[in-house]
Amino acid sequence: MCKINYSPYKSKIKSAEEAAMLIENNDILGVSGFTKAGDSKAVLPKVAERALHEDFKVTVLSGASLGYDTDANLAKYGALHKRMPFQADATLRKSINNNKVLYVDQHLGQTADMLQKIDTFKIDVAIIEAVSITEEGYIVPTTSVGNSPIFADKADKIIIEINRTLPDSLIGLHDIKVLKKQPNREVIPVLNSTTRIGKTYIKIDPKKVVAIVYTDIPDSPAVISEPDEKTKAISDHILNFLGKEVDQGRLTESLLPLQAGIGKTANAILSGFKNSRFKNLTMYSEVLQDSTFELFDSGNLAFASASSITVTEDCYRRVFNDFDKYKDKLVLRPQNISNSAEVISRLGVIGINTAIEFDIYGNVNSTHITGTKMMNGIGGSGDFARNGYLSIFACPSMSKAGSISHIVPMVSHTDHTEHDVDVLVTEQGLADIRGLAPVERARLIIKNCVHPEYKEQLLKYFEDAYKLGGQTPHILKDAFSWHTQLKTKGTMKIEELVASYS
Repeated sequence: MCKINYSPYKSKIKSAEEAAMLIENNDILGVSGFTKAGDSKAVLPKVAERALHEDFKVTVLSGASLGYDTDANLAKYGALHKRMPFQADATLRKSINNNKVLYVDQHLGQTADMLQKIDTFKIDVAIIEAVSITEEGYIVPTTSVGNSPIFADKADKIIIEINRTLPDSLIGLHDIKVLKKQPNREVIPVLNSTTRIGKTYIKIDPKKVVAIVYTDIPDSPAVISEPDEKTKAISDHILNFLGKEVDQGRLTESLLPLQAGIGKTANAILSGFKNSRFKNLTMYSEVLQDSTFELFDSGNLAFASASSITVTEDCYRRVFNDFDKYKDKLVLRPQNISNSAEVISRLGVIGINTAIEFDIYGNVNSTHITGTKMMNGIGGSGDFARNGYLSIFACPSMSKAGSISHIVPMVSHTDHTEHDVDVLVTEQGLADIRGLAPVERARLIIKNCVHPEYKEQLLKYFEDAYKLGGQTPHILKDAFSWHTQLKTKGTMKIEELVASYS
């Protein structure tokens, strides 16, 4: 099938270098891409290179993180003024934490709303990857949808990258709808994971298109470690918990639509469902990882809805070389629909996300190392935690050869408050904190989730705080002592604790 089915675009075919020169200094770019999938692989890297030999900076908005070294080079070459709403690159992270690049960490379900609400925040150029162009000049996306529809709608100019490595069988995969601006927004009539409410393409004004660029670069592969002893234990605890929910009549063996974050722990948790009692499962998530396709192959997963497909190199080859095998079991949506509070609440999604740390009362830090250094960003975890049927957060109990406890007296940065968290789990065990008062939560979390090397230390903090009273007992001068101890001595282990407090 011809990749360009709209003949007026053929006169706009340009090289990546030529297309990059259409972008002006201080432009705001809206680029396709969601966790390495469907991003700009030709034009945006050339945009970064312009900063090597001219005074040139841009602001970049995407769906989520970009692949390869795109974010790294934008930061390293000095081309980046501001980045939002998510990133996962070590070089960019360093620039953010050194205050060389401004970063807006945002709920992924809210970026499109922000662009509709703030008329002065306009998109100068949208760069969107496509598998094909329709006869009307519309864009058929590739492996992600993300924020591409709103970027195309708001942009003054559009650059389309046509990726020739992907099969035409992707056509028909997507479900695209641009929602009306609040407060006159329509109901989003997604009634289950399989519901389709839009078009299979992104409708654009062809007059906005200033360049068509071909690329033969596949998505940057995800790097996911095999499940280890800790992640398998975490998965087992969650599976056992959900099994008890079924036994007590609160769920069926099909559960409710599952959502899982990105990365090793989340992928391992979902992989655990392959050999579980749960059948005919569905997903309503943001990102589909290797585990999604393992579950399809096992027969345990019936359908998956998300905003992107981000898999390892082996899985990528296997899936897209035989995409017709999976196509009727998948749909990709804009992220303000995949992450819509309305839809998540209606479907009763079970959200499973990862934490950097959590505290004895159930507050979760997903983004900051010791409260100040940005890691990646909140992503969509808050969209699902606040609105789903169950909000589960997981992390290891301890790391760095025992120098760090991931359960602390008080989190150094709060992304998800105790009010939005139902279940906390480490390889040590699981704490179901629904319906518990703060002091009840503290005792359960310490008992079930904390590593034995830190349990006595954390219990002493809580008991001493409890003596001082309060609905949520704390010793303010010591609440962050574990973090300050880590910074000054390289470990959270405190050999001698203050015996009494005033």
